[in-house]
Parts: sequence; C-alpha cells; structure tokens
Amino acid sequence: MAESSLKYTPLNEEHIKLGAKMVPFAGYSMPVQYSGIIEEHHAVRSQAGLFDVSHMGEVLVSGPNALAFIQNLVTNDVSTLYDGKALYSAMCTPDGGIIDDLLVYRKSESEYMLVINAGNIDEDWAWMQKNNDVGANLDNQSDTTGLLALQGPAAFDILKKATGIDASLLKYYHFASPADVEFLGLSNVIVSRTGYTGEVGVEIYCNSADTVQIWNALLAAGEAFGLKPTGLGARDTLRLESGFCLHGNDISKDHNPIEAGLSWVTKLDKEGFIGKTSLAKIKEDGPEHKLVGFVVTERGIPRHGYEIQNEAGEAIGEVSSGTQSPVLNQGIGMGYVLNDPAYVTLGSQIQIAARGRSFKARVAKPPFHK
Repeated sequence: MAESSLKYTPLNEEHIKLGAKMVPFAGYSMPVQYSGIIEEHHAVRSQAGLFDVSHMGEVLVSGPNALAFIQNLVTNDVSTLYDGKALYSAMCTPDGGIIDDLLVYRKSESEYMLVINAGNIDEDWAWMQKNNDVGANLDNQSDTTGLLALQGPAAFDILKKATGIDASLLKYYHFASPADVEFLGLSNVIVSRTGYTGEVGVEIYCNSADTVQIWNALLAAGEAFGLKPTGLGARDTLRLESGFCLHGNDISKDHNPIEAGLSWVTKLDKEGFIGKTSLAKIKEDGPEHKLVGFVVTERGIPRHGYEIQNEAGEAIGEVSSGTQSPVLNQGIGMGYVLNDPAYVTLGSQIQIAARGRSFKARVAKPPFHK
C-alpha cells in the first residue's frame, strides 16, 4: 500500500517521538516495535505494556431492533448479555466461513457496540448494512474512536495511579461506561476487561481527540512500574503464546468456527443466524480439518504457510501462525491439520517442513507459556 494512502491513528506523532519503527498494517501506519519485540514482550509478561489499537473498528448498533439484528449477524447468543457485559463471537457467511471475529458490548437494552478487526472494517460495514433487514440504527464510529490496551501484571496499579479507577473491581469480559467512571475529566470513555495477551489488563475506548492525553497520562503513571510502549510485534508473540487467533491467519472465510475451535461461541440452539444451517451440518458430520496448537521440539521456527507433516513425512496441514516464544525460547504455532486422532490429540508427534528441511513438534494446548 502506498504511504500516501495509509491512515494514521491519533497517536502517530507520539509513536515517532518515541522512536517506534512504523510499518503498514491493515491500512494504517502502526508501530511494530519501540525498544524491541523481545524486551516489550517480557515487559507485558512481568510488568506492563501499553498498546495503540486505535486502528480497530467500532460500530454502534441502536434502536428497538438492535438485539434482533445482532442475533442474526453473529454466532454467539447476545441475549445472554446485560448492561456492562461483553462477549466474543464470530460473524459468518451462509456457508459458515468466518467473515470476522468480534466483540459485542451491551451498553443498554437498545444500544450495543461491535468491535471489529481493522483490516475488515469496510467489508464488515458493508455486510452489516446488507443484512440489516430489521432496520437497526448503525453508526460506524471507527474513525472517531481511539482505543488503548494496557496489559500486564501492573496494569491495574498503573490505571489506578493515573485515574483513580480500580479496574480489579471489573469482572472479566465486563466494562464500565462513562456513567460509572470519572476518567481524567473526559467524557465518552469506556474501560473494559477483555484482552489479547493472556495477562490481566484493560482496554480504554475514547474520543479520538482524547487519545494522546490518555496515552501520555498512562505512560507517566507507569514509568515507576516498568511500563513500556508496545508494538504489533510483541502483540503477535504475546497473543500466540496465549493461543488467541489472528484474523487473516488462523481464521478467515476459508475456515469455519467448528474447525477453528470456536464451537463455544457458536450457539446452534439459538434461533436462526447467518450460517447456522451450514455450521450445524459441519458439526454433525465433523470438520475435515481442525486447528491445533503445537510446540517445536527441535531447532526451528514455524512460519505462516509452512507445511505440517505426520511422522512419515506426509502432508497433513499447514501452519496458520508461528513464531519463536520469548518465554519458552522454543518455536510455537497453530495450524490446520486433518481431523484424525493421530494428529489432533494432545501430545501427538508432527513435523514442520519448509525450505528443504523439517523439524519435529508435538501437539499442545495453549497457553504455551504456562
């Protein structure tokens, strides 16, 4: 993508001041690292890291038919939500392919926020409009919303020092809205607890214009706690150690939630939703492939697209995500393999092949670093 066509988050100048290495990602200029991926990774595991994730998309759904619209759109059961509760779900095509994975926040009985992946904003928005048969009010707020993620063991202490808010009082997958919190004198701020690193932490949604103020307040408060600004590089190694899927790698339209291990967010007992018929058949018949995690037991780093083989050297699948785990100092990854007990059972021996050589691995259940 040409640099002139890139979009910029509200923190672009702050990243440059901090010496970040900027790269194109999902149509945005984003920091891949500041002090270094390994250093930033360990900071999140042991102290805390602060991420700019303002490139993510946010769509507000409101009106008397908001719930009906979202129930038809996603695989999970949104009727289980109450004010201040969030859930994770998938949005599928009629044949069951995953268009996107997303978060659904219930702000009130008639108002929800959908958080979608940056690279999918335009496609998701078009899909939502196309499938809005019930006349819900849709408002794409992606360009006017800033989003920060403060993650790591010291995250709650840093947030409390900066704002006075005790996020430890928030349950996992819950959030506090502006009516519940006073945040640096700002309005329209949401503090939530979901996370993409495997550590405790919070996400802070705000008006784009307030993002810099919040970023700098958190960095200042976090200095005494070892907080580091953290880029996309460490975000990827952290999420992979914890076994979180990345859209475009581990999930896509080529894969369905059943084979991706997302049956737990696919509620086939709720009323009809897009893809339900196909997904019910896939679950009944059993998926042809299955997403598994693995740890490399020889020297080698798995990468996206590398072939997965059985012990006889026969191709059985492909790596969807792979890296060197900074905590384990071993290769780790996820990939789709034939749905055979010999290949999907924990402890099964497989091998990764690329560039004329192969190295051994065993099927393992994330989080790998624990």
